[in-house]
Amino acid sequence: MERVPLEKKVLSENDRIAGELRQRFSEQHTFVMNCISSPGSGKTMLLERTLEALPKDLRVAVLTGDIQTDNDARRLARYSFPVQQITTAGCCHLDARMIEKALANWSRDPLDLLLIENVGNLVCPTSYDLGEACKVVILSVTEGADKPLKYPGAFFKSKLMVLNKTDLLPYVPFKLEEARANARSINPEIDIIETSCTSGEGLDTWLAWIDAHLHLATAAPSR
Repeated sequence: MERVPLEKKVLSENDRIAGELRQRFSEQHTFVMNCISSPGSGKTMLLERTLEALPKDLRVAVLTGDIQTDNDARRLARYSFPVQQITTAGCCHLDARMIEKALANWSRDPLDLLLIENVGNLVCPTSYDLGEACKVVILSVTEGADKPLKYPGAFFKSKLMVLNKTDLLPYVPFKLEEARANARSINPEIDIIETSCTSGEGLDTWLAWIDAHLHLATAAPSR
């Protein structure tokens, strides 16, 4: 009987902390991306290619969530930017308190870019605000083109959809235009970029998208 009130209390507390984080990020002109996807979408490899290409003088850090291991953090740490693993021990999403706690372990010096790699899940992460500027949903071509219809919350709340692993298109029955149409039926304003971390296709467009939003964050007045 108490499940609904308890859930509302948990989300209310999460939103309070997320609001404080968002204020901090705004004051420091930090662009924060919350990357969500199903397991196996290539999210970690996309972040690897991103860190590999970013200027080394850019102030970048990564928080990566996983239910059990620190495998992703060890992969991402090779690119000389600060990386911290958040192990959720069974929880299927990151929440604002986890982000707050992780950031407390670092210097409070401003960042230009904070990349958050959420737990592989297209349901639970959509309910938890992390204080991010935007959510980015990654959909690989090894999944179904109907994913936006099956998991509308993830696509409705995302600023960008990355259609990843396009090098595999000759080998899978994925319909790009159908996936695009499904995503835009849920969120007409969503940006869409096609990428392959293997061939490099679309990575320049992805990096340009990040760069444009970094400049917007820098130019925005602090709230």
